Amino acid sequence: MGDTMSWFLALKSLHAVCIISHLSVSSAESYVCTQKPCLNGRCDPNPKTCESSKGCFSERQEFEDSRENNTWEQKGCSEDSCTDLAFSATLGKCQVFRYDRRCCYTKHCNEELIKVPSLSTEPNGVECPACYSESGGSCRQVSLKCTGEETMCVNVTGRVLLPNQFLTEMHAMGCATRTACNLRNLTILNNIKINTFCVSASPPLRPILSVLMSLFLMKALL
Repeated sequence: MGDTMSWFLALKSLHAVCIISHLSVSSAESYVCTQKPCLNGRCDPNPKTCESSKGCFSERQEFEDSRENNTWEQKGCSEDSCTDLAFSATLGKCQVFRYDRRCCYTKHCNEELIKVPSLSTEPNGVECPACYSESGGSCRQVSLKCTGEETMCVNVTGRVLLPNQFLTEMHAMGCATRTACNLRNLTILNNIKINTFCVSASPPLRPILSVLMSLFLMKALL
């Protein structure tokens, strides 16, 4: 009887230790993050905080065309597993888009602004068909000489949710970094969900590049 009671007490103590250890680990996996939106360098003057078990993130997006240059920055708690992602694309002839999302896992680790290096303007020998349209369907292509790390020819399709809740389709082609390829349902600029597909612009593929891009566009819009 005494031995049975000793085993019972030992198991009960071990169970209590396991519960305390689990609570300690759960507490250690909770992160306090800075929560703040910024537009063109102007940030919310009263930043908030949030708490997450998935970590913190900082996200910076830049869109530049012949008329303007806008920068969006968002900081907060990751609702799902956070994954770092950085890419750039030059679409049509004048539209340049950059995306940089960074994850971190300490208290207020996302407080600092993201600093990204300038894009290279050095030609890399790759040439891609390029166009940009927000009216749906295909767009008139021109030839674009790629620069820097944008060594892939990208095709982008997206759905844009306008303020009046009207959905419109966008289509773009151009040069992109390899990290811009094969993205699925990525939300950019707060209201655009995009899918991407890339083709290498090596000489044997150039004659059929437009055909492949057209086939992808038909599949994406069906």
